[in-house]
Amino acid sequence: MNLLTAIFFIVMSQAFAQGNFNEEEVLRSAQESFKALPDKLIDEAQSRNIISLGKKLYLEKKLSASGTISCNSCHGLDNYGVDNQATSPGHDSTRGARNSPTSFNAALNSSQFWDGREKDVESQALGPLLNPIEHGLKDKAEALSKIKSNEYIALFKKANLKFDFENIGKAIGAFERTLLTPSRFDDYLKGDTTALSFQEKRGLKKFMRLGCTSCHSGVNLGGNSFQKMGLVKKYPTKDLGRYDVTKRSRDKYKFKVPTLRNVEKTGPYLHDGSLTKLREAISIMGEYQLGKKLRKHHLDDLEAFMKALTSKKDSYL
Repeated sequence: MNLLTAIFFIVMSQAFAQGNFNEEEVLRSAQESFKALPDKLIDEAQSRNIISLGKKLYLEKKLSASGTISCNSCHGLDNYGVDNQATSPGHDSTRGARNSPTSFNAALNSSQFWDGREKDVESQALGPLLNPIEHGLKDKAEALSKIKSNEYIALFKKANLKFDFENIGKAIGAFERTLLTPSRFDDYLKGDTTALSFQEKRGLKKFMRLGCTSCHSGVNLGGNSFQKMGLVKKYPTKDLGRYDVTKRSRDKYKFKVPTLRNVEKTGPYLHDGSLTKLREAISIMGEYQLGKKLRKHHLDDLEAFMKALTSKKDSYL
């Protein structure tokens, strides 16, 4: 086969593939399975004082036993809400048992943490402060004593908040509700079919047809359900997941399904951070959750689609 013949076959095969791709049908199916990000979750103008306080607290290293870590240490505002480590070091460099999920778009999740033990970002923000491995503060009183100053008392008052522990969480949560990351995929869901490349749309179609949307759907492409890790094939882990919270046997090895927004940038993957490459994570999910051995063309297109979920803005500092 000479070069011209080879080029002819490549062009014809691509044309055939696109000719069998129903643009309207794929968009319609996507709009049924997913929702574009809302413009806002909080009135940022009306709530500017509590949001400003929340951001300051999010970045505050005084809120740790050693004075060396903040929320931002594990959930970087300039790094898609993560630290890109398998598990994160706490105030004394001891590492936790689970991967740190992204704080971006976290307010859209139906619950917080891998095991869903907190209901919202306001309550989630407080947990790490008193965790002996994470921020390592002894109690609520110590947390308040760490930041008690004329400046903070004035900022709480300006935000119409009493200077107490629960309101630390309320302020941080208000700030986290601003961390929404619109992507080209949102433009596509709103009807701009040029926002995604043909390969990305092909990956989207495969994502839906393979059954990935049984877990990764809705506005956050996940974050709204719990699923057993190793649904169709036993996955090697000692972490009992949600069972630690509920003590119900049916919840063993179940974890909150993570959002896929910014997934290209938020590795390592899984609850234990054991997978460093997105492509590997896609393959593992196919094998253990869907019972499918994904071929190269599946992996190529699925990875291309998932990269279209990356925020158009790369820093929220």
